[in-house]
Amino acid sequence: MKFDKECEVIWHDRKRHLGMPLSFYRYYIVKKDDEWIKFIRHKGFLTAIIDDINVYRCFDVSLEVTFIDKIFNTGTIEIKSNDSHSPCFHLRHIKNPYKVRDLISNLIEIERKKKNIGITEFQMPNS
Repeated sequence: MKFDKECEVIWHDRKRHLGMPLSFYRYYIVKKDDEWIKFIRHKGFLTAIIDDINVYRCFDVSLEVTFIDKIFNTGTIEIKSNDSHSPCFHLRHIKNPYKVRDLISNLIEIERKKKNIGITEFQMPNS
């Protein structure tokens, strides 16, 4: 995937099957100078669907690691946000999920502090 010249890819990976990156799902964390940081999910080969959410809009990060995931050092991260288009953003079967979860949590906190956004300023989606 091509990004602007000013954009920096902080992290990227692909959805994995049995530990091998054999899919057309690609995940990125992209930063543009000090303007924004986004999570991007790119699905498809011939036809692409690209979703993104701003990091500061996220309020919850959870990790699911199944028995098979433990064998292949993969896991699924679920990011909940107050974005109406993507309230649940999944990074499925990615490599080193514990490190990625910590990276995501740290980025969320940094962006919230930068934009002076507290958790009480989020409107929680209806359950």
